[in-house]
Amino acid sequence: MNTIKRKINIFKKRNIDKKIDSFFSWVKGAELIELKSCNIADDPVRPELDVIFRRSYGRKIFGVKYNKEICAIMCFGFTDEIPKTVKELDLMTRDAYLKSAQRDQNIGQIAIAYTIWSKKRGGGKLIVKEVFKMIKKSNHLNRLITLSPLTEMARNFHLNNGAIELQVNEETQNFEYKI
Repeated sequence: MNTIKRKINIFKKRNIDKKIDSFFSWVKGAELIELKSCNIADDPVRPELDVIFRRSYGRKIFGVKYNKEICAIMCFGFTDEIPKTVKELDLMTRDAYLKSAQRDQNIGQIAIAYTIWSKKRGGGKLIVKEVFKMIKKSNHLNRLITLSPLTEMARNFHLNNGAIELQVNEETQNFEYKI
C-alpha cells in the first residue's frame, strides 16, 4: 500500500512540475520591444488615451514579445517631476521633451508608467522586471514611478512587485520602483 501511495505522490509532483514549467516557459524567451502602436481598446486602465498621445512628446509604448505575440504592454512618459494626474503628465512630458533639445535628446530623468496590462499570465510582472532593467541601463533615467488609478488591484500589483507607495492623490496614486 505504501508503494502505491508513494508512486501516486511522485506522479502528482511530476504533473505539477510540468504544469509550472509549461506555464512559465514563455517567460524565458520573451523580449522587451518598443511598439509603434497598440490596441487601446485592450487597455483596462486608460483606454481613453489614443496612440497619438502615447507616442508624442517623448512618450513611448513598450511590450513584451514572445513567439511573435505581444504578451504585456506598458506605456511611459518621461518627465523631471512626478505628476498627480494625466493632465499633469501631458504637460510635464511636453516640458521635458522641449528641454531635451538642449540635453542631447535625453528626455526627462523619471520614467512614469501610466498604464500597464497583460494578455498572458505573468506578463505584468515580467514587463515590470524588463522595464526596470532597461531603465537601470539608461544613462539619464534615475527613477521609475507609476501614475496608477485609485484601485486596490493597482495598489496590490505594485506593492507585490517591489514598489513602495509614494503618495495617494485625489485621482491617482504613485508608486516607485527603486533603481
